[in-house]
Amino acid sequence: MKKNAPLIGLIVSASVMLIAFGIYYLFLAKKNEYLVDNPTTKTFYFKINNGEEKIITSGQFVKVDLNRGKQNSIKVFDDKKKLLFDSAFNVSQYRGLLNIAGEEYFVHRQFYGYIPNKDSLLMASTFEMDGVKLPGHVTKHKKLYIEDFYYNVDEDYDKVIKNIDKLESRTKIYRKEDFKLFYKENYQ
Repeated sequence: MKKNAPLIGLIVSASVMLIAFGIYYLFLAKKNEYLVDNPTTKTFYFKINNGEEKIITSGQFVKVDLNRGKQNSIKVFDDKKKLLFDSAFNVSQYRGLLNIAGEEYFVHRQFYGYIPNKDSLLMASTFEMDGVKLPGHVTKHKKLYIEDFYYNVDEDYDKVIKNIDKLESRTKIYRKEDFKLFYKENYQ
C-alpha cells in the first residue's frame, strides 16, 4: 500500500487537536462549582433539595450539586439541629455561593489588558465597607444565594494573563475578612 501524505497529515493534525483538547479539559478548564460557605465560628447542618444532611464547620466550604435553571431549596439547622430557615432560590449561572450564615461577601472586579489610566477605572466607582467609602468596582452582598462572579472563594485570580490589547475584567467573591486583606495588600 502506498503512503498517502494528505491522509497522514489529516490523522496527525486530528490527533494533535484531540491531545490539545484533552490537556485543556484535564488541566486548564475552570470547573463550574457551587459552594456552601461558612465564614463564622458556628457549625451548621443543611439539606439541599431534600437530599442528605451535610455538616459545615467553622471556616469551611462544601461543594454541592444544584439544579441550574431550576428552583432549589435549602434547609439550614444550627449545631443542635434546630431549624434556622427553609428557603428556595433560583440558579441561573454555572457558579454560585450559598451564604447560609447571612454574612457579608464582596464581589471584586479586576481589570486586565492595556489600561492607559488604571487609576481612573479604580476611581470611577466606590463602595462602602465598615462605614468607610472606598474606591473600586466592588459589590457587597448579604443574600442567601450569590452568583454574579467568576472566581469562587476557594479560587484565586489568574497569575498569568494573555497579552490582550483591550480592556477585560474578571470578578471574584471574597469573605469580608479575606477581602479586607486583599484590598489592603493591593490598593492601600
